[in-house]
Amino acid sequence: MKEHVNDNKIRDYDIVLDTEFGTPGSKERIKAEEEAYAFYSGQILKDARVGESVTQNELASRIGSTKSYISKIENGVMVPSVGTFYRIINALGLQVEITRARK
Repeated sequence: MKEHVNDNKIRDYDIVLDTEFGTPGSKERIKAEEEAYAFYSGQILKDARVGESVTQNELASRIGSTKSYISKIENGVMVPSVGTFYRIINALGLQVEITRARK
């Protein structure tokens, strides 16, 4: 990954992303997007867990997993299966809502 310095210049970030991660649809760009989604999803789950005042150990116990696995999910290192994702959501007393994006 290239180091970026904030020189306060306005940039077209499509060009920056293309340079850093490849053009849209390329293997490199798809991999970078998947890693970003994994990290972002992990952070959402972590924020939800912390918001419910539940430790990683408690959450792991609730879903029959380990603290290490919860940590890996929250740090975007691992992506849980759909079933595990819903077990986590349920264990935190939350729900998933899917809505149509605005056009």
